[in-house]
Amino acid sequence: MTLIVGLGNIGNEYENTRHNIGFIAIDKILSSLDYTSINKATFKGELFKSGDYIFLKPSTYMNLSGESVSAVKNFYKIENDNIIVIHDDLDLKLGTLKFKKGGGNAGHNGLKSIDKHIGNDYHRIRIGIGRPQNKEIPIIDYVLGKFKKEELGKLEPVLENVEKAIFDWNDKTPSKYSLKG
Repeated sequence: MTLIVGLGNIGNEYENTRHNIGFIAIDKILSSLDYTSINKATFKGELFKSGDYIFLKPSTYMNLSGESVSAVKNFYKIENDNIIVIHDDLDLKLGTLKFKKGGGNAGHNGLKSIDKHIGNDYHRIRIGIGRPQNKEIPIIDYVLGKFKKEELGKLEPVLENVEKAIFDWNDKTPSKYSLKG
């Protein structure tokens, strides 16, 4: 069993925002699958199952994502090595896709929460959203800002590679599916 977590914030006001790229990726993957929705309040999130894969969109807001991940991990007895978290990364150019196992959280509140609840030894799919070109824009406003149409276009190949990587996951995945923005 593999747990795929897409990080984001719930609510219409957060749809298509940079910080919700994890939710966007999960939605893209699910659009090509047959899946079952699993409704259980203790999971604190939207859960979908397809074959040996469980997809999670935490409904706790970003800074409490670890509560949801931990609940699903414990219920299904999933090892950290079988957890993949998809998240936005300010330090990567828009359109960049990188893979990582373990390590720091680079100030990402969703990762901080997950690290607190399950440790940091899990896989990450980092999707570059870049930094604001205008340095006057506060980071919080930037990450919670909606993608522009042309930015969404740059993300299409990234989202396609995320989907391919999920279903072809092995030690060679990072070098095979990484993209430079």
